[in-house]
Amino acid sequence: MRQESLDKLNFDHVRQKVADECACALGKRLARSILPTSDPHTVRTWLDQGRQFAEVAEEIGPPPMAGVHDIRPEIQATSLPAPLEGDALARVAETLAATAAIRAWFSRVDERAIAVRRLGERIDDFSALARLINDAVDPRGRVHDHASPKLRTIRRTIDEAHDRINIAFDRILRQTSMQRMLQYSGTTFHHDRVVLPLRAEHRGRIPGIIHRTSDSGATLFVEPSEVVEINNTIIRLKEEEQKEITRILRELTTELHRHGREILATLGALALLDLNRGKWLYGRSRACVFPIVSDDGALDLVQARHPVLIDLFAAENAPPATRRRVVPVDVRLGIDFDALVITGPNTGGKTVVLKTVGLCALMAQAGLPIPADEGSRIPVYKDIFVDIGDEQSLHQSLSTFSSHLSNQLDILRRSGPRTLVLIDELGAGTDPDEGAAIGRTVIEELLRQGARILVTTHLSSLKAIAYALPRVDNASVEFDVATLRPAYRLLMGEPGNSNALIIAERLGMNTRLVQQARSHLDERHRALDQAIRGTLRSRREAEEALKTARRAALEADRARKDFEDKQVELEMQREAHEAWSRWVSTLKGGETVYVRSFEQTGRLVRVQLHKQSALVAVGAFEVDVPLSELSVAPAKPG
Repeated sequence: MRQESLDKLNFDHVRQKVADECACALGKRLARSILPTSDPHTVRTWLDQGRQFAEVAEEIGPPPMAGVHDIRPEIQATSLPAPLEGDALARVAETLAATAAIRAWFSRVDERAIAVRRLGERIDDFSALARLINDAVDPRGRVHDHASPKLRTIRRTIDEAHDRINIAFDRILRQTSMQRMLQYSGTTFHHDRVVLPLRAEHRGRIPGIIHRTSDSGATLFVEPSEVVEINNTIIRLKEEEQKEITRILRELTTELHRHGREILATLGALALLDLNRGKWLYGRSRACVFPIVSDDGALDLVQARHPVLIDLFAAENAPPATRRRVVPVDVRLGIDFDALVITGPNTGGKTVVLKTVGLCALMAQAGLPIPADEGSRIPVYKDIFVDIGDEQSLHQSLSTFSSHLSNQLDILRRSGPRTLVLIDELGAGTDPDEGAAIGRTVIEELLRQGARILVTTHLSSLKAIAYALPRVDNASVEFDVATLRPAYRLLMGEPGNSNALIIAERLGMNTRLVQQARSHLDERHRALDQAIRGTLRSRREAEEALKTARRAALEADRARKDFEDKQVELEMQREAHEAWSRWVSTLKGGETVYVRSFEQTGRLVRVQLHKQSALVAVGAFEVDVPLSELSVAPAKPG
């Protein structure tokens, strides 16, 4: 897909909203980078996975993503000579530990959710590796004392040396004369050495090493002779401690490097899992569905709503009851016609229809749910071309008409089968007759190339194309002449009017002047208007019949799916019962069984098949229970 089309249709807005719903950086980064694909197999795979994930999440809840971080930089850094720092290892361990809970979530996923279970197969269990790191490093990244016997010994010796220094300084500071000689009571540090802040006038009164003088020269920082050797010991031990810590960190880093490829593969699967979580939450909050991919090039959107308008209206500072709602539209293309000409007044929502169709197509081909109803179908387009009138982006050196025509000529050079073309205000910006002639030629050429076309226009003569060319139809955005406001509903099969004369009359223009203005309309315009009115009733009835048939087909499909699901469920119950019956028939006294009514295991005393019961020792009691209460005892952990 061309970046220009993605930008004009606000695809990045949708990506960011999906990213906002993701739980971790892995999913957020993936969501911000997703792009539509033109490969039908890939689109089906993405949509099937998203649809199945949504069903699973609604049934058992979303996967637990807490503790998952984007640790790819850390894993990639394990190939470098320097070991990972403790805080980096702690982040890695937290992420690896989270895989155990996520794998447990996948164990609860229904076997019928094949696409989701396949994703779970790509996630390895690294809980043992996480334990190895956590045994050595705490959550803040500090290496534990017990990480190695040598480190424990070194730190214990350092603590003992600190105790000796504290005793020595405590004895020095208790001397009465000492408090007079110090700049302030207590010790301080010079690098890693404990020193005393001696007043400069008492130089030489404390035997020891002067390490530095304050900037003012009033204070000397003295290390008393009796603690010099202890300080030396501590410094040497700290160097040994750091060497041992580095050795431990290097061992852990090396272990991570050994599993690096598997960890990165798991991180990729976790990113995809979190992306599906983001898709589900995005779709659930906006009443979205995962559309069906059509093989015949048919686009059929049921009650589709523009995603950006949904978010815009939801963010309005108004009570929910008075907040604006996006008016849904039913749009089809590539079924009974391949080109749709949308007419109607300004601000009536024609451009919104184009953008809704284009953005929904992009979203579907990126594997995202779309804001529409069940039964919506979208083909996989090879490319989507857009000429929508953002006048600020038109070439400064060209007129509006020239700029749009340049875009349309570029589209004509690139379009073909499996392409969707969206053109706003076709033929505008020049003489109406010439604009209509060029507009008709553009539509004819795009049809010849096999493209699917949605155009909007103000030119009445372009409505006639639907009556002159096969595979072309009209639509209009509804306008309420009583309130003089657009209703934003799309009326398929009905060409729109500018309603200028009706509006003029409603606004108080004299009836005589309205009639005079109507008489100035040319004969061709009046004949077309008369022809449209003549067919309007039958077209409305046909559209209503189509909607009724669509609803019936959808209900039939739902009933069929419910029946198939019930059949699968009954088959699974039958297989489970047969397996249980075989197990019961082999039971012998002394075996451990689980008694459901007591929620405890017990020891089987005897089975009485003729009574369909069993005597089981549970704790200190022997109880007679129905065989149906027995099941295989759960395996003991470890």
